[in-house]
Amino acid sequence: MTVQNVKCTVSNCAYWHNDVCRADAIEVNVQNGGRTSRTSKDTICETFKPR
Repeated sequence: MTVQNVKCTVSNCAYWHNDVCRADAIEVNVQNGGRTSRTSKDTICETFKPR
């Protein structure tokens, strides 16, 4: 089963398919550690896997 309704425009990710993420789960973390972020730019998708 894939996570539903997750848009993604990173076309070189192994889970990308026509602007949709097909990963079974998604992990997003704060860059440089920690547990809070002020903007989306401070986050990083750990699920990314290059094709």
